[in-house]
Amino acid sequence: MYYESRNDKLKEQIMLFIFFVSVISLLIILIIKLDGNKANQAEINNYETSKLSTENEQNVENNIQKYINEVVKTVVGISKLKQNGTSIFLDNSEQKLGLGSGIILSDNGYILTNQHVAGNKYSNCYVTLENGQIYDGTVVWADNNLDLAIVKIAATNLQYIELADSDKINLADEVYAIGNPIGIEFQRTVTKGIISGIDRTIKLQEGESSSYMEDLIQTDATINEGNSGGPLVNTKGELIGVNTVKITEAEGIGFAVPINIVKPILEKLMNTGKFEEAYLGIYGYDKEVIPYLESNLEIQSGVYVASVSADGPLFNKEIRVGDIITKIDDIEINKMNDLRKYIYSKSPKDIVKLTIKRNNIEKVLEIQLGQRM
Repeated sequence: MYYESRNDKLKEQIMLFIFFVSVISLLIILIIKLDGNKANQAEINNYETSKLSTENEQNVENNIQKYINEVVKTVVGISKLKQNGTSIFLDNSEQKLGLGSGIILSDNGYILTNQHVAGNKYSNCYVTLENGQIYDGTVVWADNNLDLAIVKIAATNLQYIELADSDKINLADEVYAIGNPIGIEFQRTVTKGIISGIDRTIKLQEGESSSYMEDLIQTDATINEGNSGGPLVNTKGELIGVNTVKITEAEGIGFAVPINIVKPILEKLMNTGKFEEAYLGIYGYDKEVIPYLESNLEIQSGVYVASVSADGPLFNKEIRVGDIITKIDDIEINKMNDLRKYIYSKSPKDIVKLTIKRNNIEKVLEIQLGQRM
């Protein structure tokens, strides 16, 4: 009996041990399985995330392509003489004049380009649309300091470009330049790049005379001869600037004029059908240009008065070369383009208050704006 009882206890202990081992094994199996499920789920989640990211990237890329394809339809060719052929390699001198670019701004035929492409106000040119139609064009506004011009053609129901806010661009933003490099053989060429710099100032040298272009957008998107006047657009296909010049001494350095400077002009043209340009009669430089002019002059803000036009409303007033314009009405001025844009928003004979500084003494002048003919 004693041995039987002892054997029974031993059997119970063995059975209990087997039970505990079984339970522990089952728990280990469950833990491993759960971990495996988690790992599998993590792999599935990573795959889904990667797939979604790839799909999003593809959608973004597809949208960009769609936007750019639409922009291309708004890019026109502009020439001073009609193109009688289709090749830029013919001996005919008219073909050799080549082709500049322009951008349709409205459905009723306002087109933005460079002044050096279309010419001065009232000049005539020829505009070739994306479908091959050629229209006579007339320059209704031009500014050689900005190297911008607006051409009008007698057309309706045109596809036109949307305008961005060029004050909201950032370094490294992706951009696309579109135009007609070299000539009609390569019309509406698209190049891709980024915004390499903002508010750039460059010096232009023509013979012994020099001038400056300010507040430019710098890009590494390729800009060649013939691209002048074409659009620089963002990834939404919105116009941020007008391609105007490249640095010939280096690759990948091109410049565009920000679009915001033109908006007051376009608004008046669209609302009234004409633009009567108010005229202040001064030419000024941003503070970034001052080191090129006078090494001992430093200004912290405002616009440096470089010249006063003899036919302008400021001639014989209490303003002279070297004065600093700090305000117009109640608006602080730190860039010449800000001053231009404000004047563009006004009308001839409007009264403005100009705050100038000379030898750290401020003076307010009341000026009646003239009219540029």
